[in-house]
Order: sequence, then C-alpha cells, then structure tokens
Amino acid sequence: MTILVTGGAGYIGSVVVAELVERGHRVVVLDNLSSGHLLAVPPEAEFLRHDLADRLGTLELLDARRIEAVMHFAAHIQVGESMLRPLKYVGDNVRNALNLLECMLQSGVNRFIFSSTAAIFAPSETPIAESATIGPGSPYGESKYMIERALRWLDETTRLRYVALRYFNAAGAWRGRGEDHPVETHLIPLVLEVAGGRSEAIDVFGDDYRTPDGTCVRDYIHVTDLAEAHLLGLEALRKDHSTTAYNMGNGSGYSVLQVIRVAEEVTGKKIDTVPAERRPGDPAVLVASSEKITKELGFQARYPDLKTIVETAWRWHSSHPMGYGI
Repeated sequence: MTILVTGGAGYIGSVVVAELVERGHRVVVLDNLSSGHLLAVPPEAEFLRHDLADRLGTLELLDARRIEAVMHFAAHIQVGESMLRPLKYVGDNVRNALNLLECMLQSGVNRFIFSSTAAIFAPSETPIAESATIGPGSPYGESKYMIERALRWLDETTRLRYVALRYFNAAGAWRGRGEDHPVETHLIPLVLEVAGGRSEAIDVFGDDYRTPDGTCVRDYIHVTDLAEAHLLGLEALRKDHSTTAYNMGNGSGYSVLQVIRVAEEVTGKKIDTVPAERRPGDPAVLVASSEKITKELGFQARYPDLKTIVETAWRWHSSHPMGYGI
C-alpha cells in the first residue's frame, strides 16, 4: 500500500514509518518540522515538508502520490500548554485534521488511522475501558475528542473508515529513534536527563495521592508496541474491519517513584528529586486497558515491563545526548 503518515518525523510517527517501510509499504511522510526531526525519517520513505493548513497542497499530494491510506499523528501534544493556549489546540489540531479529512474524501482515500489519546476520558474506573465516561480534562484532550466525533459522522455518512488509538504515555526508543521534543514534558526522558547530568533533579508533583507510595500512577507503553497497534489497525481496515476505537496501555501502571527507582537501577546513577505541589487536574491513577484490541486484533505487547522501556530509552539518550542534534 501507499501510505501517507502525517507527523512522520515525530517520535511515534517516525517509528511507525520505519515499521511500515520494513514491511514493504511505500510511505510518504508529511511533516512541517515544527517539532519533528528530518533525521528520524527513514531514507526509504519520501519526505515532504508541508503544513496541513495548506489544504490545496494536501489535496494535490494525495492525488499525485495515489495515497491509499492515511495515518495521522501531526498535532500539538502538550497538555499544560493547551491550558494556556486553548485555541492553538482546539484550533490548529481540529482545523488541520478536518482539512486532511476533507481532502481525503475529495481524493477518494477512505482508510484513516487516528493517533488519539486516552486523555479524552473522565475515568471513574481503572484500567480505563472504551466504555468509560468521556470528559476531556484539557483543550488537548478536547481537540482529539472533537476529531473523533467528526470521524464518527464521516463513518456514518461517507465511505471513510477509521481506527482510533487512545493511549497515555508512549515511551522507550527503537532502532535509533527516541524522544526529542522542543519542550520535554514526559517523565521518563526528564528522569534520564538527570541521570545523564543534563538536569540537577526531577520535580515530583505531589506525594500524598491515594496510591501505594503517594505519587501519581501512569500508564507507559513501549513505542514499538504502540506502532504495532497502529499497523494492526491499518491491516484491519484493509480487510474491511468495521470502524472502531481502541484503548492502549499496559493495564497496570507505574508510580512516579517507581519510574525513578527503575531509572536508577538501569543507569546506575542517583536521581535527585524535588518535592513540588500537586498540579491542578492531575488524577491519582491513569491506566488504560488493551483488552478490546487484544481480543479483536490479536495485539500483544512485546515490551510491557518498565525496566525494558527505560533501558531502551537510556541507550538512545546516552548515544544522543543532544537528541537529534547528536
């Protein structure tokens, strides 16, 4: 198949592109490089520097490359920033996705894999199933949910079919590709910055939650397992699987202090912490269930344990101390 991957120079997108190329697909990567890295794109893929705000250009490339399916990763992803700049998220994220979807309909492309988020939920249960109450806690989560709502109606009224993947924290590294964000907000790379001597300490936001050690518990899924889930979704659509959404997670979760302890074990470094106030809106536990995708698509995580996730991330950060700046 010829597949367009938007945001394919980003962390998760580039790993998915590498997996697609390895499996013999022709891949066109579209990225404006606002947060992605050209070095992350496999040389076998065609790279186009392009912004989805350019609707006419998007339509032209869909037609010219004879795209058969689209995997959509391009988005602003910082939850904290979304609280300060909500229009950037419910504006850009939603507008650009709708531009893309409108172009797909005009071009006759009807398979869409959407990288969504489990942050659309207001969970009252753990782990979070697809039936959990919807209630985004941030403009970022709201933007993803708005896109999912649009997809639902397109599924009902057009030939477009989609699979949406909802998850919390992709982590780890794979085949020379790791996390390198302009502003890092994810726990594991921040902890490894301390281990690598690039930061003095890691802030621990709250130590009095109703969890075993008082710190927040979060879900982590290895980036290559997440990539595999996206490819399973693509294969399901190729076989005319019905439209659906799947939650992705390891089913158990790890606390902030557990992550720090495992990072100390993996790196052999002492990681200093700084107590900090709770962040507004931080739930005690956020863990997603992969039961549905396991049952329907046969998904099995290859790297579910935290130590393996941290080890792969540490190897990448050790060999790329400046990220893709090497």
